[in-house]
Amino acid sequence: MRVRPAAVAGRFYPGDPDALAALVDALVANVPPPRRRVRPVAVVAPHAGYRFSGPVAATAHAQLAPWCGEVAGVVVLGPAHFTSLRGMAIPSVGAFATPLGPVPVDADARAVAAGLSAVVVDDEPHAGEHSIETQLPFLIRVLGPGVPVLPVVVGDTPPSAVATLLSGLLGAASTIAVVSTDLSHYLNRAQARERDTHTAAAVVDRNGDALRPGDACGFHPLRGLLRHAADRDLVVEQLQLATSADTGGDPRRVVGYGAFLCQEATGESTG
Repeated sequence: MRVRPAAVAGRFYPGDPDALAALVDALVANVPPPRRRVRPVAVVAPHAGYRFSGPVAATAHAQLAPWCGEVAGVVVLGPAHFTSLRGMAIPSVGAFATPLGPVPVDADARAVAAGLSAVVVDDEPHAGEHSIETQLPFLIRVLGPGVPVLPVVVGDTPPSAVATLLSGLLGAASTIAVVSTDLSHYLNRAQARERDTHTAAAVVDRNGDALRPGDACGFHPLRGLLRHAADRDLVVEQLQLATSADTGGDPRRVVGYGAFLCQEATGESTG
């Protein structure tokens, strides 16, 4: 079986398995338990180095923890940082390597996705891409090591095409999505807070048309999720907003991070 090697282990997150597991577990343990009893349809999480965005990413992934053992597959959509890509790319490999062990690629979901006109099977956009890889250790620790994942690198793609992909893959209640994106880039702390607050309001309103490419590096997958949420009348909830300055980054040049939860409207609150 061909395996895509880890590209950013030891840089974005610890390369040592024990250190990585301990860090992810500690980050997730710091998140209050989810307030709703309904299974998430999707979460939005950042993908920077864990030192900076780890607490916000953990806030998103912790929403999945109550469903360990029930989630049968995850679709992870991230932007193409290093490859010029129109449409979406899924990998041909059988697994993605991580320090915590390999994550199997969901062959059934890949077959469904490959039948869409906006999707190509291409390993190149995945080769050095960190936006999907950084989500995998969280998924392993929260859902277990055997849950298959379909990695989808999203380039310049209409929201309707991404929504079509999600509709085809999330029809089963046991499959959820993770959209990987950071928010504003390299503004000062005050400017970032203002811009990210505007972005978060658009996300909660499911208004992808209000977003601009500079609002989020995962602009295309995020707008696709919002189109899917609007089409399905799903609720989007803001969980957390922060910047790299909150975890020791330079306040003059920050990156914004947001965690969001997408779920059915009929959720019963537990408090």
